[in-house]
Amino acid sequence: MRLSTFHLATVKEVPADAEIVSHQLMLRAGMIRKLAAGLYTWSPLGLRVLRKVEGIVRDEMNRAGAIEVLMPAVQPRDLWDETGRWEKFGGQLLKIKDRKDAEYCFGPTHEEVITDFARAELHSYKQLPLNFYQIQTKFRDEIRPRFGVMRAREFLMKDSYSFHLSAECLEREYWNMYETYGRIFTRLGLQFRAVQADAGAIGGNVTHEFHVLADSGEDAIAFSDGSDYAANVEKAEALAPTQTRPAAVATLERVATPTQKTIDDVSAFLAVAPEACVKTILVRGFDGLVALCVRGDHEVNEIKAGKLAELAGESTLADETEIVKALGCKPGFIGPVGLPTSIPVIVDRSAAVLADFVCGGNQDGTHYRGANWERDAQITRVADLRKVVDGDLSPDGQGVIRIARGIEVGHVFQLGQKYAEAMKASVVDQGGKSQPMSMGCYGIGVSRIVAAAIEQNFDAAGIIWPEPMAPWRVALCLINPRNDANVAAVADALYAELGARGIEVVLDDRGLRPGGMFADMELIGIPHRVVISERGVAAGTFEYRARRESESRQLSRDEVLALFA
Repeated sequence: MRLSTFHLATVKEVPADAEIVSHQLMLRAGMIRKLAAGLYTWSPLGLRVLRKVEGIVRDEMNRAGAIEVLMPAVQPRDLWDETGRWEKFGGQLLKIKDRKDAEYCFGPTHEEVITDFARAELHSYKQLPLNFYQIQTKFRDEIRPRFGVMRAREFLMKDSYSFHLSAECLEREYWNMYETYGRIFTRLGLQFRAVQADAGAIGGNVTHEFHVLADSGEDAIAFSDGSDYAANVEKAEALAPTQTRPAAVATLERVATPTQKTIDDVSAFLAVAPEACVKTILVRGFDGLVALCVRGDHEVNEIKAGKLAELAGESTLADETEIVKALGCKPGFIGPVGLPTSIPVIVDRSAAVLADFVCGGNQDGTHYRGANWERDAQITRVADLRKVVDGDLSPDGQGVIRIARGIEVGHVFQLGQKYAEAMKASVVDQGGKSQPMSMGCYGIGVSRIVAAAIEQNFDAAGIIWPEPMAPWRVALCLINPRNDANVAAVADALYAELGARGIEVVLDDRGLRPGGMFADMELIGIPHRVVISERGVAAGTFEYRARRESESRQLSRDEVLALFA
């Protein structure tokens, strides 16, 4: 590729609305251009990178035995009604109507469509197992699209779905996909971690997320420093403390805290540590309000809370009106002492071993000091309610928990028979009986990988692509070719030789000054740069510099070619 005939449009300024590095650099490098909120056009440069990712994903999926299909992006409502997700999926589901007022959605995922396909095509156990995949555009109506393609509304995704007669067969394919994902991210040159996760709206029993490790990651990952245990913070279990609750020695005392509502303010005002306080929140349950209590220095894990038997599948905070009606006080002063017996009190394991603690007084402007469980506040039951923190014991008993940041780029699920039962997708088994198929679901955010890779690989000059993702592997930069015809001739010969060897090379023949030309090549992240100049041609050498290196080297033609053997 010659840049004189290619569309490369870099800019120096950092766009004002670009909050994270990948968004800034993708815009500056001219990889994407914004059409509307969460909608982006991929330029020729950006598309080259996107297709590199897509190619590796497709290659490894084929290698793993999956079969490629392509399903419609627009899906009819009746399929989603069969699974009950037309209403349950929430505001992310973009609903549309055709000219006949028939209802559709722009697919955010394709479980319903592939299950409909399978129930029409698969009839016998002899056809199983099968794994179908596609690489296709999805749309999720994010309430606040941001971070460029990292959290866009329209995105490119690889989603695959496997069908099995037995749970054992499903498990084998699940781990096949797990290993396939590991090969994909390894081939892409990314540092990643697979972690146990929550299934969320997709459903299923066993699930893992794959995260590219980056300081800018939105997700917190809990991992052991003594084993290979790793889980999303939403999923990681917080073990019960090994110590027992001390005996109560303090007298319950109501104290005035006129403006102190937060744990930090209360603990500072009363000169107690946050871990000696109990934080109480009220959430909506099946039969009214439910109190959740955690230690003052901990946070309620909404995913864990949503799975409590008393809650309707999600943890929804009670509003101020509900709290005032139930307790007579405003948020900020809620505590477990003297709560109405109609409100269940679910206490986290760490909070349950506290004695003589500080908590809200259920009266505006007051807190209790010296509160104790059973004596002053009743516990309905103890449960794992909190997010794990750095230094917690690892759930597998080996080492302690450390917290890292990650960007989710892949997710694998064992769905079981959830969709097959809802949509009556069955096959005849060996005994001649009809049996719902077991399903697996496996997704990779193809376009998100591009942004995640940048978040992990950049410097002050721009992007540093892992070689498998780079738009070109080598950039040949011509300096003043008009002054010496030999410069262009030598560059053309090297360009042809590298191309003949299957090396993706770009020739920068735009006639720019060296500073601007080098800045562009660093910004767009080309892994290897070779400079052809009058001085070098006269000396029979080329100036070579790897993108990750700070110094250039003078190499002969044979030495340059040997780099890419």
